[in-house]
Amino acid sequence: MLNELGKCGTIRRLIIYFNFIFPCMFTKHEGRVKIGHYILGDTLGVGTFGKVKIGEHQLTGHKVAVKILNRQKIRSLDVVGKIKREIQNLKLFRHPHIIKLYQVISTPTDFFMVMEYVSGGELFDYICKHGRDTEARRLFQQIISAVDYCHRHMVVHRDLKPENVLLDANKNAKIADFGLSNMMSDGEFLRTSCGSPNYAAPEVISGRLYAGPEVDIWSCGVILYALLCGTLPFDDEHVPTLFKKIRGGVFYIPEYLTRSVASLLMFMLQVDPLKRATIKEIREHEWFKVDLPGYLFPEDPSYDATVVDEEAVREVCDKFECMESEVVSSLYSGDPQDQLAVAYHLILDNRRIMTQASEFYLASSPPQGSFIEEGMLLPPGVKPHPERMPPLLADSPKARCPLDALNTTRPKPLTVKKAKWHLGIRSQSRPYDIMAEVYRAMRQLNFDWKVVNPYHLRVRKKNPVTGNLVKMSLQLYQVDSRSYLLDFKSIDDDIIEAVGFKSGSSTPQRSGSTAGLYRPRLSIDSASPAIDQPQLSSSLPGSLSGSSPLLTPRQGSHTMDFFEMCASLITTLAR
Repeated sequence: MLNELGKCGTIRRLIIYFNFIFPCMFTKHEGRVKIGHYILGDTLGVGTFGKVKIGEHQLTGHKVAVKILNRQKIRSLDVVGKIKREIQNLKLFRHPHIIKLYQVISTPTDFFMVMEYVSGGELFDYICKHGRDTEARRLFQQIISAVDYCHRHMVVHRDLKPENVLLDANKNAKIADFGLSNMMSDGEFLRTSCGSPNYAAPEVISGRLYAGPEVDIWSCGVILYALLCGTLPFDDEHVPTLFKKIRGGVFYIPEYLTRSVASLLMFMLQVDPLKRATIKEIREHEWFKVDLPGYLFPEDPSYDATVVDEEAVREVCDKFECMESEVVSSLYSGDPQDQLAVAYHLILDNRRIMTQASEFYLASSPPQGSFIEEGMLLPPGVKPHPERMPPLLADSPKARCPLDALNTTRPKPLTVKKAKWHLGIRSQSRPYDIMAEVYRAMRQLNFDWKVVNPYHLRVRKKNPVTGNLVKMSLQLYQVDSRSYLLDFKSIDDDIIEAVGFKSGSSTPQRSGSTAGLYRPRLSIDSASPAIDQPQLSSSLPGSLSGSSPLLTPRQGSHTMDFFEMCASLITTLAR
């Protein structure tokens, strides 16, 4: 039932769901703060969720970066299950160009994420200091490889910018904060991105919801432009003017850029997300393929879609404390977003990527023994790559999982279901029971509704302050044989013209029209915790209030009303 959402407070749920996190003592060591075995030092930076400090392991002396997540700051998100799932999967992420998450430590006031430390600083600072980069292609290839890795495992960054791309001592790119920005409420982007929307896609700054990887592609296009030109394609001190430039998608292409790379930039910076380049199309572009290292997009000729890798299944069971039958059931369910299936694919991908990366570095290895320390479990003559994990490298890739739909570089089994991007998770309650709870909640909230069919409703309520009618559609979808998805969709007609789409049209776009581009969506189920209403009113810069025809108060008001309506219904369902 939907009331399985639970009644306990946010903090209590956080503690319950974080039972996999290592406990620790918050102590002092020679005047410095000590968390677990790590002694904290200077502050490296301040991010969306808190500070990042350098740490040193008390016993080994190994340096790490410690991201401090304040409970108060993440409490309002009320996405406990999502946080647990994403952090658990981030701990499994192993890619040469993604910052690794080693450990998560909990205290009564904060969560400490112990992550890989790189000494080269931010790509942003590097661009500011050196301007155009002659190695732009090499860095861009590394960034796209990392983005592709996470997209295939259903994680979208949504806040890619040079500040989130770090450089190691060898000037290799390392993407940070993958998955953390994905915890943010939709519509919160402008408030939580340090006041810099220069890298945001048009659909983001227009206030429309975005759920897929296309927003990361746009941001990667802006980063590529900055690497090639030393400047930004869209820039203006006046935010409404900046928004207008981004919506128009018109930017200056310097004469020194080749026709090939210019075509790639224009492909990635398409205003229409449906026409924007995909990872696959970027990989096939002639400019991108030049001197492309094989380890960035490894192929696996040993792939077998008919056999389950038992060793990977056991590793998933060990990390998630579940039965092997549960993992196998998740694999055959056809749901690529199932946390057990995601973890399984991560483990297999880790083996493949690390194996091929080791082969890549082997080609330039020095004579045997030059880099190998005594006791390291490495094949003779192999140069140890800083991102390699001995437990993964020690195992050769075995049989692949069925329904491995996340790797788009190889043929898919006929039974594979296409990965879908949405917010929330599904319910396994009976459809009749789900709709009964929905009717009960709507009646309690005094909503008006019209029955389109037993599982599709059109709902409205009147805003007591503005007097505007807020309308949305509720529809229950069957995802697979066991799961159902309750979908929330805004069906306000005026917003389409307010954001500049369908301008000049005298006929409003009805909810059933495929031309309607403004369609905020929110999906929940009976197992997800109730979420607090997003504070969209504070997410826009103050200079936008009433002055810009591109972002009118009506648009922001409707977006907030829609989320308030969703939040009130979800909260009532949880009681």
